[in-house]
Amino acid sequence: MSTKKQASWEIFFNQAVKEVLRPNTKVLDIGAGLRIDAARGNQEDQNRAWIKPLLAQVDYKVMDQVDTYHPDMVGDIMAMPLADASWDAIVCLAVLEHVPRPWDAMSEMLRVLKPGGLLLVYVPFLYPYHAMRGYYGDYFRYTEDGVRSLCEKFVDFRFAAVRGPIETLANLLPGGLSAKSVKFFSRWLDGWRKSSGKQVSGYFFLARKP
Repeated sequence: MSTKKQASWEIFFNQAVKEVLRPNTKVLDIGAGLRIDAARGNQEDQNRAWIKPLLAQVDYKVMDQVDTYHPDMVGDIMAMPLADASWDAIVCLAVLEHVPRPWDAMSEMLRVLKPGGLLLVYVPFLYPYHAMRGYYGDYFRYTEDGVRSLCEKFVDFRFAAVRGPIETLANLLPGGLSAKSVKFFSRWLDGWRKSSGKQVSGYFFLARKP
């Protein structure tokens, strides 16, 4: 794991991943959002290499809506080809903005989770448009209120906002204006202000099926 000082949302994500990847459980990663296996997804994030040893303890599968990036199974998140109460945990990172009916997706994830199963999600709020032609559209953005609404049938809801308002603004700037140095200074300013408000880039949240 990186030795640099971690932001609060990075700490939240790391802890949530450890909770989700409990030994001897079945874990479904919808869209390969963990970005830890280039053979089963379109990206691999070297900063998340620390997750790989945890996978040896679980039955980890990737589902995507197309077979382009070699998932373990192809399926629509709004109508998953999976049995009721068949998974211990689901990871769904940066997917729900690309789903035409995210409320149906949430109902489906609730359905296939076992009682007590965990759901780890990331959704954007103030974030650039990022559809991929022929693969997915870009339909929705989520406020904190929207995130809470998505989870109304879950329990033990916890969340972390990603970036404060100034860093979020820097992240929205085009090209070189969004350079790492600008983002670093923006993060410092957000910390100095002592309050990040509600104008954030997005949210991680972790919830449990009753």
